[in-house]
Parts: sequence; structure tokens; C-alpha cells
Amino acid sequence: MDKSIFKKKISIEETKMNVVSDIDSEKVNLNNFIVNQRDILKKYIANNPLFFKTLRPYKLKNQDISSNPKIIRKMIEGSQIANVGPTATLAGTIAELSLDYLTKNNSNYSILENGGDIAFLNNYPEKKVIFGIYAGESPLSGEIGFEFKYKSKNEKMGICTSSGSVGYSISYGRSDCVTVISKNASIADGLATSIGNNVNGVLDQDAVENGLSAAEEFREHFIGALIIVGESIGTIGKLPKIVETNNEFISNDFEEK
Repeated sequence: MDKSIFKKKISIEETKMNVVSDIDSEKVNLNNFIVNQRDILKKYIANNPLFFKTLRPYKLKNQDISSNPKIIRKMIEGSQIANVGPTATLAGTIAELSLDYLTKNNSNYSILENGGDIAFLNNYPEKKVIFGIYAGESPLSGEIGFEFKYKSKNEKMGICTSSGSVGYSISYGRSDCVTVISKNASIADGLATSIGNNVNGVLDQDAVENGLSAAEEFREHFIGALIIVGESIGTIGKLPKIVETNNEFISNDFEEK
């Protein structure tokens, strides 16, 4: 792949995004797009405060979901699929919409990582991408990752992670890492939270097994999922190749080859 690759960091209020793309995000005003999406969300929350506060799926009252802006539709749909509040899908939704924006501007290769939640597209058959897995204090943290190889043109993917031991997001489980892979980052984000809430048990392996049991209920909505608690690990579905990263310091980051 001989096309130039641009790497940018975007920080807009709570949105902290790393962008790797064959499109210069500054030239296509990705910052302005994100600001606009956040403004749409703020206005909706001002008129519908429960949308922001609830930890349960958000239900519209006498209103067709199609009449809402795309960011709101995505968050509501992800909320209802994963049985969580809509804000549990926010980071993944913004990453996904930002990816859609870059592809509309003719990107063939873009990775958008928003606080550990990733949306990406790779249309280059010769290009493979490795995403390192960060799992807090687990000895597996930074030691393994997913290797994605080209499969088909314009196949976008979402890879989102929830943790009960890392970060500030609400989780009722004790996972070091629940990573979900789906076609849509908005859905993967909500599912990671939902599955993570069920990662509980006295023994680490029990916690992993309980998380996998919860994940089974959502199989039609994801490609694969991985759960880590301490030294225990469990998987479900069809995951990409798991490889050693040999990187001691991976934190919400990725490695390209």
C-alpha cells in the first residue's frame, strides 16, 4: 500500500479519538463533523433528559425512530439490542459515524479509536491490522491482540471493550476486559457493557463462564467476543486470529503491520 497514511488525535470534550486514515481528517473537517454530532446529542438530551440518565433501554413515546437524527437512532437501537442505557453505546456510535463520514469522503482505510472503542475499514488486501488488548492488571494485558486480514471490500468492523477494573464507565461486573466484535461499533459498545455486567463469580474462571453465558443470548448480534479476568480467558463466536503482541505498554492503542 503506497498511499499516504495520516495519524491524528482529536480531543473534543469527552471525545478523545485517535485517527489513522488514508484521508487527511483535517482536510475533510472531521473535527467539525464530531462537534456537530455532539451538538445534536446535547440538544436531544436537553429535550429528553431520561435518554442520558437511564441505564435501561430507551423507549420512544409515540414517535417513529426514523424521525430522529442518525446518532440518536444508532444509540437507541444499540441500547435496545444490548439491554443497556443508550449512553453505553455513545463512544462506539461516534467512532462508527466518524468512520462512515471518512468513507463518504472516499477513504479505503481508516481506524477510529474512541476511548478504547474502535471502528475500522480496510480495503487493502495486502494490509493486515493488529489491535492489542488492554486488560488492566491482568498478566495477559498487552501480551495478545487480534489480527485482522482483508476479507471483502467495504466491510466495516466495530471492536469495543468494557472493563470492571479499568476506567470510569459503569460496570456491575469484575472483568479486566470484555471485547466484542460486531459489524457495528454502536452495537459492539453496548454489548460489551451488557456482557461485562454479568462477569461475576468468586473464582475468576466462574466469572468468565458467567460472562460467556450472558453473551450467548446476544450471539446473533456479534461476530465474536473475548473475556479476561485475571489469568482466565474465554471466547465465544468467531474471532480473528489471536496473536502475541510482545508489547509491554499497550493502552487503548493498536499496532499496524
